[in-house]
Amino acid sequence: MLTADPLLTIGIIVFIGVFLIFAFIVNTLRELELRKSGIVEVDKMSGRKFEEYLHALLKAKGYNVQLTPVSGDYGADLVITAKAKKIVVQAKRYKKNVGVKAIQEVASAKCYYKADECWVITNSFFTEQAKKLANSNQVRLVDRKELMDWMLQENKGDRGIGRTTG
Repeated sequence: MLTADPLLTIGIIVFIGVFLIFAFIVNTLRELELRKSGIVEVDKMSGRKFEEYLHALLKAKGYNVQLTPVSGDYGADLVITAKAKKIVVQAKRYKKNVGVKAIQEVASAKCYYKADECWVITNSFFTEQAKKLANSNQVRLVDRKELMDWMLQENKGDRGIGRTTG
């Protein structure tokens, strides 16, 4: 992309740099706005928006978080890395209780992604069967109560990094 005119090259580089800075600022502001969401807003989100919300929330808690593709995610919506650990997360924004299917999906994702842990995070609660299956498969369940605790910690500025709950 080098041209005979060095000023054109410099102009292109400056333009790309400004564009990248602008994109970074817009993304940061969007994440800040998402993190301000309360449980009422979360309950109204689409499934993908909930995944994006968890991405922002977990990033704020100090994790390195990646969203997986909308389709073909092999049972994981988020992939978290923290302290040399890889964690796969299935996000379920539900009106009813989450059943065994979510546990099965994230347990298989754990193998596919070669993860150390797997979690299911919901704005709701879990059925008894889901709790039993999660227990036998070492799946961490984060229900509405714990999610709300995380949200409160974020709003208070207490990140809770390294804390184990559940």
